[in-house]
Amino acid sequence: MFRPLQLYIGLRYTKAKRRNHFVSFISLTSMLGIAVGVTALITVLSVMNGFEHELRERILGMVAHATVASFAGPLDHWQALTRDLREQPYVEGAAPYVSGEVMLTRGSAVTGALVRGILPAEEPSVSQVLDKVVAGRVSDLKPGTFGIILGGGLARALGVEVGDDITVVTPEARISVAGILPRIRRFHVVALFEVDMSQYDRSLALMHLDDARLLFRTGKGVTGIRLRFDDLLAAPRLARKAAAHLPGFYRVSDWTEQNRNFFRAVSTEKTVMFIILLLIVGVAAFNIISTLVMVVTDKQADIAILRTLGAAPQTIMGVFIVQGALIGVTGTVLGVLGGVGLALNVETIVPAIEHLFHVQFLPADVYLISDLPSKLQPTDVVHITITALLLSLLATLYPAWRAARTVPAEALRYE
Repeated sequence: MFRPLQLYIGLRYTKAKRRNHFVSFISLTSMLGIAVGVTALITVLSVMNGFEHELRERILGMVAHATVASFAGPLDHWQALTRDLREQPYVEGAAPYVSGEVMLTRGSAVTGALVRGILPAEEPSVSQVLDKVVAGRVSDLKPGTFGIILGGGLARALGVEVGDDITVVTPEARISVAGILPRIRRFHVVALFEVDMSQYDRSLALMHLDDARLLFRTGKGVTGIRLRFDDLLAAPRLARKAAAHLPGFYRVSDWTEQNRNFFRAVSTEKTVMFIILLLIVGVAAFNIISTLVMVVTDKQADIAILRTLGAAPQTIMGVFIVQGALIGVTGTVLGVLGGVGLALNVETIVPAIEHLFHVQFLPADVYLISDLPSKLQPTDVVHITITALLLSLLATLYPAWRAARTVPAEALRYE
């Protein structure tokens, strides 16, 4: 006879046609429920991993790993500080910057923006913004020409293109014979950039460092120095290490301080979604309990005969654990195959659906990212698979225990 006995009888019960078709229907429902739950878990977590990865890459492509600034006013002697920082082995790039909030106008169009003054030759060492230029030339950003590079969303809000002029209004006022007037300067649009994040495309403008110092009247000083490290995840430790090598006291902050709440919110949302979608698998596991309870009731006579032939209670438990586990394993395998296949093709399926129905799920003017990225992580698949199998296995324990407690004489009394 096939050994072990529990596996043989459990598989036989699973393949046998039941007198009660409702039990078969619930078994199929349980299997499909687990498959759908596992598929949803893998797909949603992969999409959220993709969002987190894209946000991290795009945000950190625009912001520096750390910044060094003075506690009071502009940072003087920034040339020497920049050289000292570049000499550190863990610093891959260092570039000065001047920043300030302004109002941009053209005709009747008015919008606020954050202006960042940069050195075009040194900016690529700390950010990727100049690599995202889609119109115009970065080489036209020269000192004294008052050129400006706008984000694509900012340019559309103002209705300007490369070659047009805009007016920059700073919040600093000047006193004249006509009274107190804001400081105004006309700039020439030399290029446009697109990073596919409305946070930057709609609010960031770049100009040459010298022009920014004239605009904000920082003299020979700058707002601070932006740094890029060789290890992104070690930025907090490396920022403190860089501060220790600087002569004097400076305010040093890293990217985790600037975006900590944002990435913490993404991580929390991922955890909550995992728990919510896990309830689908939990409901399917409850269906396994219902299925096995009805099977135990249906097989009372068979259980009694097995007991009278010498089958131990543990053997009876094993029979129904095998039957329930088979439902869980089949559903989990189907769910893993469906989830992995869907997660790997989300970036193809979603644009096809948008094109077919002429809709856009993530409008660029509302969401930070307008596409639906996906990043499948093997560890997520393993954790989801193990969790689904454990829930399925736990769901078999009560019905199997109930079957093992069957009294042969009571079960065979009316047979």
